[in-house]
Amino acid sequence: METEPIERRRMVTIPQEDIQDMLDRAAERGARLALHQVGLDGEDAAHDIRELRNLLDAYNEAKREAGMTLVKMIVAGLVMALLAGTVLKLKLFGGGQ
Repeated sequence: METEPIERRRMVTIPQEDIQDMLDRAAERGARLALHQVGLDGEDAAHDIRELRNLLDAYNEAKREAGMTLVKMIVAGLVMALLAGTVLKLKLFGGGQ
């Protein structure tokens, strides 16, 4: 059996600051590429992102208000049903026997 010689490589050391700089540059390039791919890389990008946030805030507020309105309608319906039952039970309008 022949064994292939193992290639030995020398370790390269890089200062921590240089590694951090490389990571920061890579992250910035990745963020710019991602924004470019979704069309948010122009001069108006910050304005567009603020508009999107405002739109999402308005949507979330509308959902919250719709839920609260539904709960209020259900509670009002239950109260009206209780009042109607009370009126019929006490024969306030001469109905029933």
